[in-house]
Amino acid sequence: MKYLLLLLLFVMLLAPPPATAQQLYFPPATGTTWATVAPSTLGWCPAAQDSLLGFLGRKNTKSFLILKDGRLALEQYFGTYTQDSVWYWASAGKSLTAVLVGLAQQEGLLSIDDTTSRFLGRGWTSAPAAKERLIQLRHQLTMTAGLDDTPPAPCDTESSAAACLRYRADAGTRWAYHTGAYRLLQDEIARASNLTINQYTTQRLGSRIGMAGLWRNYVFYSRARDMARFGLLILARGSWNGTAVLRDTAYFRRMTCPSQPFNRSYGYLWWLNGQPSYMLPQSQLTFSGPLVPTAPPDMIAALGKNDQKIYVVPSLGLVVVRQGHSAEAPKLAVSSFDTELWRYIMQLYCRPLATTPPQPAARLQLYPNPTSQYLELRPSAAVAAGQQVRYLDGQGREIGRQPLRPEGLTVAVAAWPAGLYLVQVLDAQGVVLSSQRVVRQ
Repeated sequence: MKYLLLLLLFVMLLAPPPATAQQLYFPPATGTTWATVAPSTLGWCPAAQDSLLGFLGRKNTKSFLILKDGRLALEQYFGTYTQDSVWYWASAGKSLTAVLVGLAQQEGLLSIDDTTSRFLGRGWTSAPAAKERLIQLRHQLTMTAGLDDTPPAPCDTESSAAACLRYRADAGTRWAYHTGAYRLLQDEIARASNLTINQYTTQRLGSRIGMAGLWRNYVFYSRARDMARFGLLILARGSWNGTAVLRDTAYFRRMTCPSQPFNRSYGYLWWLNGQPSYMLPQSQLTFSGPLVPTAPPDMIAALGKNDQKIYVVPSLGLVVVRQGHSAEAPKLAVSSFDTELWRYIMQLYCRPLATTPPQPAARLQLYPNPTSQYLELRPSAAVAAGQQVRYLDGQGREIGRQPLRPEGLTVAVAAWPAGLYLVQVLDAQGVVLSSQRVVRQ
């Protein structure tokens, strides 16, 4: 116990406090002015920095930026690529779309509980009408629309034509990385706002944070610094220089937390590190452990094909941007490059950087499971003050919550419709500590 206390004290002394919105620097909305911070003041070793840049150069990188609390700590361009060069975000643009949906919802233009048919009309898929009506905007945000993510030729995973959007499972019952279904969110925003997606992006977001760029065929193109501005907005939890842009804090929290019970490492079109398991595009396998084991557990990421990256790490005050060609064999979103890159980034510090470990998961013993009448919940460890239990249905909607008692709980489930549910333990701040599935027969 004495050794553990000393270790915790050591960690607390080494770990830098996370930046608050007041401590963050925000570059002017126009011009090229952007404050910098010397790497030496961050405790970075020059040799490690050279190793990082050498690694990036060998991995087909075009641009690489690191912001520390909003200030440029590292900005490097490779080959003929420059600060003014424009490149595509690929699926990192999905995370931008998630923010645009949040902005549209806070304006009252739409709700993520709306059916997709409200904006696209009936027959936007080739699914049976009753199944199509089950699909809501939230399912497009969470990759749980239930549409076939492997349609036969001439369709592909990016096809948004109705003939290519075929029924595979009921909405909310299956996670699958499906770009075709996601893309239509942009059409829904446009129809709800009576603006083009480019007009909406510029007026509601770009002009407010100085982010330029252009959507073309559902893909966003911009400079590296524009990606960094977007990452800084997320680091500031939706605010820019003291002004709330995405004011809906509940939406922001749900966007950056596990959004459904199938892929714990996926929020609203954002990838989440530090979760107990993850799924990958084009696979239905569930892998144990965090998405990027070499990165801090609180990292969230916008990840695109061919290794387009925006990483946001609140605990370290970092935003990291990478543009370029694929660092290895082309893959969607996540690749082994993420793990390699973060090993180099964490080695920048002349001494190992300690970060506060995540709170141990307060798992529950659930029985019987499956169940039809009652569910017994028994904590497997001591219950901290303020912990709660939350119940989500198969579509990720909260159907109830209650304080977690040390002796456990008995929950009546007879009134729940048959299906898959999620039982979560939350800490006093509402952070999810554990999630477990239960089947109501």
